[in-house]
Amino acid sequence: MNDARPPRGIFITLEGGEGVGKSTQIRLLADALRQRGLEVVETREPGGTEGAEAIRALLLGGAADRWNAQAEALLFAAARADHVARVIRPALDRGAWVLCDRFIDSNRAYQAGASGLADEDIMAAHKIGSGGLMPDRTLLLTLPLNVAAERAAQRDAGRADRFGARGHSFHEAVSAAFLMLAAREPERIRIVDAADSAEAVSSRIFEALGDLLS
Repeated sequence: MNDARPPRGIFITLEGGEGVGKSTQIRLLADALRQRGLEVVETREPGGTEGAEAIRALLLGGAADRWNAQAEALLFAAARADHVARVIRPALDRGAWVLCDRFIDSNRAYQAGASGLADEDIMAAHKIGSGGLMPDRTLLLTLPLNVAAERAAQRDAGRADRFGARGHSFHEAVSAAFLMLAAREPERIRIVDAADSAEAVSSRIFEALGDLLS
């Protein structure tokens, strides 16, 4: 009897500020991978499970000052712990590709880089809650802030969430934090210019995943 376990799946995250097109690119990438016969799980953070989606509503709704940075970080860590345990790890264990719209690097950019917490504290909470799970590849979509703000405004139709509604200086700090993380971890985090058509950006994403697809 062959009881060999299937090879571990591949964990891909898409990151970036508001309005860079992460959701669109996850859909396009998932379609392309399924055409290759791969099992693909599409998910998002915060969210992905019933409990994590409930925490998402708490995090994204309400006034800008509803939570301070410390409370936000702990809520994100709690949502992720459930998401990793119930969705991400089981999918990876059965050999699936997991595509996640945001993961730990968003917390590192938003709560540490832009909100003043220490990166090591964010990572410590991640280690406790999610066993320190990191993506195999992170695709950082980038756009000039003014272009991203216009796209986000069109998407949100005047109903931005607590993070999207923050001012230009906050989003500038988020963008700088993402780029700093990419400079620190170039093997994992690949920068993808998201300024062109969805199809052109999708092609760049596939290029950035070439070694994992071979």
